[in-house]
This record gives sequence, structure tokens and C-alpha cells, in this order.
Amino acid sequence: MSPLQTNTTPGRTAVIDGKAHLFFSGFSYLGAHDQPAFREAVATGMGLFGPVFISSRVANVRLGIYEELEHALAVLFRQQSAAAFSSGYLAAQAAIHYAQTRGQVLYAPGTHPALRLHNAVVPFQDRQQWTAQTIEQVNSHPDHTFVLATDAVNPLTSTIYDFSWLAAIERKVLVVIDDSHGAGILGPEGEGIAHLLPVHAPVHYLITASLAKAYSVEGGLVAGHAADISAMKKLPFFTASTPMMPANAYAFLQCKPLYAAGRKKLQRNIHYLQQLIANIPWVHNPHHLPVFLLQPNAHTPSVAQFLLEHDIIISSFSYPDPNSPAIHRLVLSALHEQPDMEKAALLLANYELSITN
Repeated sequence: MSPLQTNTTPGRTAVIDGKAHLFFSGFSYLGAHDQPAFREAVATGMGLFGPVFISSRVANVRLGIYEELEHALAVLFRQQSAAAFSSGYLAAQAAIHYAQTRGQVLYAPGTHPALRLHNAVVPFQDRQQWTAQTIEQVNSHPDHTFVLATDAVNPLTSTIYDFSWLAAIERKVLVVIDDSHGAGILGPEGEGIAHLLPVHAPVHYLITASLAKAYSVEGGLVAGHAADISAMKKLPFFTASTPMMPANAYAFLQCKPLYAAGRKKLQRNIHYLQQLIANIPWVHNPHHLPVFLLQPNAHTPSVAQFLLEHDIIISSFSYPDPNSPAIHRLVLSALHEQPDMEKAALLLANYELSITN
């Protein structure tokens, strides 16, 4: 299916060729980007700080809102300290480049490219096999020999990875986790995977995430032990990069109640759609994420084309390369209303009938 062009940022709907379609794609899971209160906060931040802070984070003149933001991020993600960056990709690269100075990096299967070094070797084995092998490998070497790199959530398969196995680690190890698709969604306060990580003396964490995926803020973070964050802030990824737009930092700090309300509505939406599609066997949502994986048998038209013909856009693209089969996903946000989900569920049921008859 050819890419769809639009001239406006989608919210609950996307306008394609002058026609509105329900939009079940993208991210901004909490829907803040399309909320007037959030846009007003960004506008207020622009009025206070302008579009850019015109100095490095390590220069002799510094903007206090960045330290305020980093303190809030450290508290939210249950770590001692945090560093803010202009994007999630930059934050992940800063984290993994620092981490490689602490030991040999062992990548989990499917680790996102943002968390990889240029020479990364990512295994293709089953994750459970990798876990068992990694425990044995780490425990058989001295402390600080290895660094583990992994995603927290796989949005392509709608999976939250299990980290309980880290309690079996007996040697000191640094675990770098990209939580871009869990931050803001998982946990009672939106603390992401942090609320599921075992507190275990040999294991130290570096948690990195994009702030755009849930919070609608262009920026990224790394949170962890104070010594790790302090050392990372001496590297060029931090010292030589332009800080995130200060208006974004301001909006993030001002919109905690808005995010909390969005998180509650998103959870209600997830549960409602789960009920509606309960009898469709090829719609998968095993971990109650806002991503519903659609895996019907090969059929013409595709489920994405069928839904598009009925004014619904879902996420549909080939992965991991252009020649791979398309991955079809219906992505919920806090912007969706019950009639939107009812229409989507009815159409999925109708598609089910069309491919079985």
C-alpha cells in the first residue's frame, strides 16, 4: 500500500485528500499533542523561553528548567539521577556509548537500532534461550565484565518483556533498557518498566526513553545511578549536543495532571477494545498495551486496505526491511472514543467474515 500524505498532524482523525479518517496509528499514546491544555503549555513555554536555548548544557550560562526536568524524570523513573536530551534516539545512543565503557555489551534479541553501537551483533535466537545463556555467561565471569542491552517493550509484537530473570544474576552488571514504548503507559504513575524491574544488588540500571511516544514531547532521557549519569554527562553526546527545546521541558513539567488523565482513559480504551474483539482470533493483545497486532491469513485486500476503504487508518509497513511482510497494527490512544473502537471492531469482524467465506 502506498504511503498516505497529509498536511496536518493526525489526532483522533487524519485528513487524507480532504477526507477525515479515524487514525489508529503512530504514537503519542496519551493524546496530549491534540489537547488544548497541552498546546497552551507549549505556547506559554515558548513565550517564556523562546524556541531554543542558545547555549550548551555545560556552558557557563545555564537554564534552570533543565535541572528541574531532570530531577522530575529521576523521580518518575525511580532512579538517582537523569539526563535530558533533544531526542530519544540521541538519549539511547548516549546511554549505550557510555555503557560500552563499562563492559562488553550483550544485546538481547530484537534490540532497537537506537540502542545499538555501529558494530552491534544482535542475536536472532529465542529470547528465553538468550536469557538462560546470558545468566550463565555473566555468572561465570568477574564483576563488571558485561553490559546487557535490551528493549522493555516491543511495539511491533505488543509484548512487554519479562525481567524477573535478572534476580538470578550473581555478578555486578549494568543493564541498559530502552523503555520508549513503556514510559508513560506502564505503572501506576507512568513510570514504565521501572515498576517491574527487580531490586537486586548486583544489577544497576540505565533506563532510556523517548518522551515523544507517550508524552508528546520531542526529547529523550537517560536515568540511572548518579555516578553513571555524571560520567555520561561528560561525553560529547551530552556536552556537544543542543539541548531539547525548553518549551517542551516546560510543557512536560506543567502537564502531569493531563498525562494522568490520558493514562486512565487509555487504559479504559484498551480494555474496551479487548472486549469488542475478544472473538476475533487473529487480533492479538497479550499484555494490555495500546497496540493490537492484526495477523489474518494472507488475503486480498489486506486488512489495512480493507480498513482504509472504510475510512480507518492503521499502522501497516514492512519490517525489518522493505522486502519483509507487512506488519499490521491497530494503535490506540487516549483520543479515541467508544464509537471509534466500535466501528473498528465491527469492520474487523466483517473482514473476518470476508476471509472465511
